Formats: sequence, C-alpha cells, structure tokens
Amino acid sequence: MIVARAALLDVQCAAEAGSEGGLARVLLIEDDDETAGEIVADLQDRGFEVERAADGKTGLEKGRLPEIDLMIVDRLLPGIDGLTIIETLRRESIRTPALVLSALGAVDDRVRGLHAGGDDYLVKPFILVELAARIEALLRRPAHTRETALQVGSLELDLIERTARRGGRVVELLPREFSLLAYLMRHADQMVTRAMLFEEVWKYRFIPDSNLVDVHIGRLRRKVDAPGEAPMIESVRGAGFVLHVPR
Repeated sequence: MIVARAALLDVQCAAEAGSEGGLARVLLIEDDDETAGEIVADLQDRGFEVERAADGKTGLEKGRLPEIDLMIVDRLLPGIDGLTIIETLRRESIRTPALVLSALGAVDDRVRGLHAGGDDYLVKPFILVELAARIEALLRRPAHTRETALQVGSLELDLIERTARRGGRVVELLPREFSLLAYLMRHADQMVTRAMLFEEVWKYRFIPDSNLVDVHIGRLRRKVDAPGEAPMIESVRGAGFVLHVPR
C-alpha cells in the first residue's frame, strides 16, 4: 500500500480552477495500479477530471496536451523516468505544474526533483488529503510567464540576447559560462553542489574526481567579480557554491 488512507477533511478544493474555467484536469503518471486507483478515486470525488498514464512514454505524450492543468508524476516509471519527463517538457517550454511522487525522501532526492523542473515533491507513503492540498496550492499559483531576463542585485542576464551586465559593465561570457551563471542566479543565496551543477548545466552524471566545475566557476568569478566590486560568487569548502544577493 503506497497511499495511506485518512478520513476526508473539509478541504477547499481548487477543482474549478481549470485552464478554461471548467474543472481542473489532472494528469496522473503512475505505473502502480493500486496507488493510481486510490488517487484517481479521491481526486474525482473532489471534483477534478483525472487522466492516467501507466508508463513514462505515454505520460510524456499526454504531458504535452495543452488542456492538462497539472501533472502528478511518479519518479520511478517504466520506459522513461518521471524526472526525465519533466525535464523534457521544460526544455519544450511546457510549464504545466508538476508534483513529483517518490519513495526517495532524502534531501538530495527532493532537491534533484525540484531542480529537474518539479514544482513540488511528495514522499510516499502520503495521506490523500495532503496530496489534494498540494494540488490546490499549485493551481492557485499565478500562470507562468515566459522568462526573458534574470537579475540579482546589479547583475543582469538577458536570456534572449544572451548578454550579461553587472552595473554598467558588460560581462563577456562563453556559452557554458552563461548557462552556469543563469543556473546560479536562479538559485541565488542557495548553496548548490558540484553534482547539481555538473548534472544540470553539463547534463552529465557527476564524476567526483573531476575539477571541471571548479575551473569554470573560477573563470566565471573572475569575470563577474571585478576588482573593487563586492564578491558575489563564493566557494563553500567541501560543499559547493553560492551566488550571493548583495545586501
């Protein structure tokens, strides 16, 4: 039994917050029949329209449908895993909110799920009323608008022109440096590990003995933090890196 049963609470449902003013349509990508059956029954009782995909390939195809308002994605799926589904859709500029379900509950696992493009992460076993509450919270969020620029203090990235400035100074960046800085800016004031950068920016499995990330961070720091400017990029010994928001 993956889903823990609980008495229904009087939760205010967001099922009428669909993309076209109708019932919200939820896509459930879950290969376990028992788990899927419980989730589908509960969400339908709450007024949602629910469509299910039982494998990763079908889930990816259905995730591209414009009428889907929210996805519930199991992390471990046959064919294509759940995080790959979300990453693929995000690369295709599909921003449908995604809630990741997983039996992997370690901090690194949750971080990986969110950095893959998931909007929330729920560890199995869970109570159905909590799942419903998280869905409602995601559906209440403002609709995604296209990201065209990033700014942290005086540091600015134009994602369309692919240019960078700090104050009035142009920062000349190579393509990989641009991607690395964009990732750091999206996670400003958060510690990011070498593994996260290796996997998210280079799209490779992390190699512990590699100094590739450190070399690029060093070059990027020299370009972003010019002499006389307050340092923004900090190395956290034995842990990773932080891009600080100037105070």
